[in-house]
Amino acid sequence: MKYGYIAGEDRFFFVLSYIDVYDRQIVGYHIGLTCEARHAVETFRTALWNRRILQSDAPMPVIRSDNGPQFVSHLFEAECEHWSVLHERIPPKTPNMNAHIEAYHRLLQDECLSMYEFESYAEAYKAVVEFVDRYNNRRLHSSLHYLAPAEFYRRHIETGLEPKRPVRV
Repeated sequence: MKYGYIAGEDRFFFVLSYIDVYDRQIVGYHIGLTCEARHAVETFRTALWNRRILQSDAPMPVIRSDNGPQFVSHLFEAECEHWSVLHERIPPKTPNMNAHIEAYHRLLQDECLSMYEFESYAEAYKAVVEFVDRYNNRRLHSSLHYLAPAEFYRRHIETGLEPKRPVRV
């Protein structure tokens, strides 16, 4: 989860994002003035639906999160159990174990949240939605053969294209 500041209203807003680490696509996100367990659950369902996991016999994904109150809640754990999703929580003070979402949060901060002094929640909401769209559909990733996440995912489904693997020395 990431938060931003709305200067014109002197308050914060929250962005909760789910990333598919295979193709780096943001598959579900919540933007709001609050971010509680119910928002994490609703956004989680959206992410599963967007990947069409709820409609198939495909194995359920593993979800990895930090130990924020949204993710340690009984509501979120019950949702994971309902869908037979393994929920891994990283140890405290180990953001490197969530490197993909941490890298995304850095981009969100640098390329969106720090670029504007938001006057209203509506303005902040619009900027984040546009950023997520740009990230998913236009931002190229070297590990995805210099394709945007959505295009890589499409090609993966159609042709079996795999991400580049890091060269080990």
